[in-house]
Amino acid sequence: MNLLSIYWFRAIIIFTLWIVAFIPVYPELWDSWINHSDNSHGMLVPLITGFLIWNKKGELIGTQPKSSNWGGVILALSLSLYILALAGQIVIVERVMVVFSLIGLVLFNFGPTVFKIIAFPLFYLIFMVPVPVSIYGLVAFPLQLFATKIAYTLIQAMNIPVLKEGNMLYFAQTQLEVAEACSGLRSMVAFVMLGVLFAYGMEKGGWRRLVMVASAIPLAVICNIARVTGTGILAHYYGGQVARGFLHEFSGLSVFVLGLMIMAFEYRLLNFVKTTKA
Repeated sequence: MNLLSIYWFRAIIIFTLWIVAFIPVYPELWDSWINHSDNSHGMLVPLITGFLIWNKKGELIGTQPKSSNWGGVILALSLSLYILALAGQIVIVERVMVVFSLIGLVLFNFGPTVFKIIAFPLFYLIFMVPVPVSIYGLVAFPLQLFATKIAYTLIQAMNIPVLKEGNMLYFAQTQLEVAEACSGLRSMVAFVMLGVLFAYGMEKGGWRRLVMVASAIPLAVICNIARVTGTGILAHYYGGQVARGFLHEFSGLSVFVLGLMIMAFEYRLLNFVKTTKA
């Protein structure tokens, strides 16, 4: 067996052990993706990462792997924090250490040259980690109130009689609660994830990438307000059951697709601005 074969054999063994070490994390992570719509975008992240790495295969094939001690340090620290988090049941740390330990593992096995080529796809895996419930609760409620207030103003502007109390909208024949799931935080995280991906695909230009990422947050807020307003209009004309049923879910999907189209247009526009000035 030559040295290269020994090298790859060692790498396969280490990666297998890494996969086994995080077995306690996988079921809960998968459950949060499947059973909680706020986190459903997370299941796409590993697929996107795999696709981005696959696109770099030409560069990777032509690169000589070389072990890095710094990767070993990152891996050791990540696994130590993971064990402590597992013992203390600190779920967010457990999940984040999956990403950082993988970064350390790649750096340790393949060295800084290979790591530099696939650094973005590896760090992008952070988006597969669901937002902690504690943070979600702090951010979601102010967003609920804000979305309710703006939707109330827009619905009133359409001469639809409506009263507002907290995160509740009262119509003549029904009432509508702007629940935590309708706060817009779900779409905000998903839109930032997409914004970062679009920014990565842009031609070089620091401020354009920043604009692409930063615009994802107000876009998510605007799209969510449009959804809440549309649901309120449905509730007024067709009753609460219709507004909270299939059309409510369909409106969420439609608004998300609309936001995605706007981001794609923005991406094209920012690249066009760069091309015309070049």
